[in-house]
Amino acid sequence: MSEERHYHHHHQGGIFWGLILVVFGVLFLLDRIGGLDFGTLIGTYWPVIIIILGVSILIGNGFRRPGAGLFFIVLGGLFLLNSLDLLAYDVWEYMWPVLIILVGLWILFRGVFRRAGGGGGDAGKFPEIHDSDIDVSCLLGGMKRRIESQNFRGGRVTAIMGGLELDFRGAGLDGGKATLDATAIMGAVDIFVPRDWRVVMHGTPILGGFDDKHPAVPDAEVKATFYVKGAAIMGAVTIKD
Repeated sequence: MSEERHYHHHHQGGIFWGLILVVFGVLFLLDRIGGLDFGTLIGTYWPVIIIILGVSILIGNGFRRPGAGLFFIVLGGLFLLNSLDLLAYDVWEYMWPVLIILVGLWILFRGVFRRAGGGGGDAGKFPEIHDSDIDVSCLLGGMKRRIESQNFRGGRVTAIMGGLELDFRGAGLDGGKATLDATAIMGAVDIFVPRDWRVVMHGTPILGGFDDKHPAVPDAEVKATFYVKGAAIMGAVTIKD
């Protein structure tokens, strides 16, 4: 992720949380001077914060990848309806099974969703994964893989409530570039790459992190470009060296 894009996302995140703190401060102040009952208000309308977060995510990515934003908006809306006693049943009784189903459907059809979302922004620069040299899923456990192929063409990996470690430090990329689709759901995917690889990341974090801790490489020293896309849902996908 470029420094400009990193600053853009960090700045927008700062605006959102800054506004939240200002609103909370005003409400606390009104509570102190007797203008309202803050405890009752926040106890009833706290899901609005989740809805605002969803709207912030949608605006922040220019509505190009609506999945994460819509997820928070729908989630907050359900909690708000439940808090206002407008639902016939307690939303918690059905929320977790529904979330599990939605995550499962997303894993099954994520390729379709991404193609339907278009190739705008950085995603349009990513080479397609035509041949998978790695296709690994880690569930409720840990796994380590060392990739030493000098013609790695790309692949897909998923960690669900587990940890997956991929070591590419002895590998080479076919044609000098390859794409890895990495998904972490309540788990972690740690990817180690050589120092002379340029890393391009384009991911969707939902209550998680999609981070590039690999230092930037000067253009003259770049030997290959490694593209990493995917999602981190209450988990983390991290590039290291």
